[in-house]
Parts: sequence; structure tokens; C-alpha cells
Amino acid sequence: MLAHGASPPPLESRVRAARDAAVIDVGSNSVRLVLYRLEGRAIWTVYNEKILAGLGRDLGSTGRLSAAGVNAALAALRRFRAVLDAAAPHHIFTAATAAVREAQDGEAFVGRVQAETGLSLRVLSGQEEARYAALGVLAGSPDSEGVVGDLGGASLELVRLTPNGPVEGATLALGPFALTGVRPDKVRAEIETRLAVQAGRFRTRTFQAVGGAWRNLALLHMRMSGYPLQIVHQYEMNRADALDAARFISRQSRTSLEAIEGVSKKRLETLPHAAMVLEALIEQLGIERIAVSAYGLREGLLFEGMAPETQGLDPLIEGCAALTARQGLDETLGPTLDAWLAPVFNALPSIFGDRDAVLRHAACRLADLGARLHPDHRADLVFEQVLRAPVAGQTHVERAFLAVAAFARHTSASSVPEGGTISRLLSELQRRRARALGAAIRLGCDLSGRSAVLLAQSRLGLADGKLILSAAEGWSDMLLGEQTTRRATQLAGLLGVKLEIRRG
Repeated sequence: MLAHGASPPPLESRVRAARDAAVIDVGSNSVRLVLYRLEGRAIWTVYNEKILAGLGRDLGSTGRLSAAGVNAALAALRRFRAVLDAAAPHHIFTAATAAVREAQDGEAFVGRVQAETGLSLRVLSGQEEARYAALGVLAGSPDSEGVVGDLGGASLELVRLTPNGPVEGATLALGPFALTGVRPDKVRAEIETRLAVQAGRFRTRTFQAVGGAWRNLALLHMRMSGYPLQIVHQYEMNRADALDAARFISRQSRTSLEAIEGVSKKRLETLPHAAMVLEALIEQLGIERIAVSAYGLREGLLFEGMAPETQGLDPLIEGCAALTARQGLDETLGPTLDAWLAPVFNALPSIFGDRDAVLRHAACRLADLGARLHPDHRADLVFEQVLRAPVAGQTHVERAFLAVAAFARHTSASSVPEGGTISRLLSELQRRRARALGAAIRLGCDLSGRSAVLLAQSRLGLADGKLILSAAEGWSDMLLGEQTTRRATQLAGLLGVKLEIRRG
């Protein structure tokens, strides 16, 4: 991962070769195909199809895969094979998890898949499943800490994150299909008993929640709390809020849940169970903070397949660079802007701690994102894209900060779209700093005609209460012009300093 506050490696040293990959994930509840476009460290979902086959539905009572689930899964896998033949991705990863691993007829199922589709399913051990879930969390948020919990249809995988990666994986029979033989009024007690066996090993303040049921629980909590940004990745709940949501959901009937807008109808069967497991985890592991990850096992498989030098890049910076690179524009402008602005923004008081520099790196790489959009609308359109782009490695607050910066890069308007959302996520100081960063990027782009070569002939600094704009010897003419002065004046005003343009 990029060291906090450090400059990113030179553009030419980065590993950004684009390639396509596919993951087939045969889980205890769902069978899924996801096609990805990998651009170095950036992971883009191109296509995502799943069915809820319920392979593990009968596992708790019979020890075997559901007959109906097997038929549904095989039909889906035959279709997925046809899609893969047409898409022809560079890499195909397969994984089968707890249901196939634990079922008496799991090996026979794998044989049928091979015979009928030509796909060779890799059956993961519990330790491997836990490890890949943790790698997926790190792929989506390299600074993640605490314990990862991946809840599937048949099992719960727990694994601890350390600075050296995931360690101490364990699998518990805590998925809803693993408790089908337990009386409904005894399920909560059985969850607590099964979890207690491993709870001491995994006590943590921070819990990384992986799995569709918990993502839906988080979406429901967003609606209950009036949260304005409907993005589940890196959504956070404190202990009290998560307990309230879990207890509310676990005590609702199916009819009551069906009446709640935003609850996935396909998840109604397992959502109350997931809520009970989360409640037990919070209480037995001492959890104070829950972060929800949209990345998991599938992304973990992709991450492991990346070269070490690619794994070490920052996903936010690389994702932002990839967004702009798709426009076919100059990829050197972002890094050059970054170096040009650094003397000013490094001199300002920190507002995000070690993340200040990373956010500046990312914002500069978004400088040309709106280049091919209509000039009357590009500020609004870029704001919307940055706020909700599927770029990993950022919190919701950081998303809002970058969206405001991207908006200010294209307009001097002080009123941003979705003002209520931004006001809830950012403080006044953060909003003003984002506007200043966007204004600085706008100044650099307009001063240079969006040319990295020309921009390098000028200097921007902050000293003695002044914003100082100057040029290299022989290049002072680039500082002429009403627009240059106007852009620089706006930036100085946002920084609360005076402007000095040194033309000679």
C-alpha cells in the first residue's frame, strides 16, 4: 500500500495492463458469475449474474445438497459456461464454499459440474474461504483492521487482520442452512453457544462485515436512519446503532419485512438470521464499530492473482487514474498537477491526517474526468460520478470530499448538488478545503491549457500569508490573461490569503 503522505510512484513504473477476469462462486445459497475488468489495481465489475439456488438448504437436516438446488445450480453453470465462451476472459477463477465442502455428495456435484460444463470447481477449505474473504476486504480498503466475518448460507468465516495480512481463520456452522434442524425458538441460543467456542480468539473493536445478508441489513439501516448516500461499501455503524438494527430485524415477521422499502425480497428468508448472528457477534466479541465491505471472496481471488507491485498500489488513486484514462486523455496531467499543488496544500493544517496527501493525489487524477462532457453540465455530472463511482479505498466522507473537489474543479459556484448529503458528511472546514483543492486544480488546468509540459514551467506556493504564482525564466507570458488572474484570486480567497502573481 502507498505509504501515508508519500508521493505515488512515477506513472511509467505502474502496472496498469488491462485484462479481463471472471469468477464463478458456488456458495451455499447463491451461485454467481462476475466478469471483471482489471486495470492494474483498479477492479471494475462489468457483468454480475446470480441465482439463489439454495444448494445448502438441506445440509443441516440431511447432510446432503438440496436436489432442487443442484438442478438449479447446474442450469446456471451451463449458462455461465456459454457466457464465458463468448466473453473469453484472460483468467477464470472458480470457488465452491461450505455447502459443497461439507455435503456428503459434494464431490459428486463437483464431478457433475466438470462433466456437464467443463468447469473445474475449486473447493475451498474453511481456512481458505476465510483468507480470501479477508483479502477481498483488503483489496477494497487496504487500511482495514480488526476481524473479518463472512456470513454465507451454511457457515460464518472469521479471520483476524494484522499489518502483515490475514491470520487466525476459523469456520463456524452459523449460516442459516446449518441451523435448519434447530427449533425456531432455540435458534438464538444455539447461535450464541456455537459462537462462544471461538469468541475469545476473535475479540475486536472493529468488525468487517462481508456477505449479502449483512449488506442488506446495512441498506435497511441506512433507510431507518435517513442516511443520504446509498452506497454500502465502507458504510459504518457504531455498536448501539448496529444492535438496534439487528434486534429490530431479527424480531420482524416475513410479512413485516416485505413491507419495508429497500429490503431485497430474495434475502427475506436469511435476513433475520443474519441479524441474530450479528447481535451475538457484537456482544461476545466486544465489537464497537462495524464496517460493511462490498468486497469479499471473489475480489480476494482477484487480488491474490495480482503481481506484488500491483497489490502495493493505492486503490483510490489508481481507480481515479483509471476513470480519467478511459477518456483517452493525457495521463501525465494528474501527477504533474499533484506535484504543482503540493507546496500549497502541504503547508495547510491537516484535516484528514495521513489521508490528506492520498486524497490530493486522487483528486488530481480526476482533473480531466469531465473533458468530454457538455460544459454547461459537466460540474454536476462529474460530482455525481465521483460521489458514487465504484472506486475502492475510500470512506464515505472521502467520497464526499472528492466529489466537492471535482465539482469545484469545473465551476466557481459555492452551492454543490445534494447539499444536504454533503453537509451531513463533511464539516464546514472539509467542504472549504475541498473547494480550494478543486479551485487549485482548475487554476492549474486553465493556466496550462491542460498541458503537463506547460504547467511544469510555473510554480505555486504559499508563504507569508500570500498565494504566490510565478513562472520559470522565459515563461512569464503564461501568467498573463484575465482568466488566470480570476482563477488565482478565487483560490486565494478560499485559502484566506492574498494573491501575488510574479510576472517578472
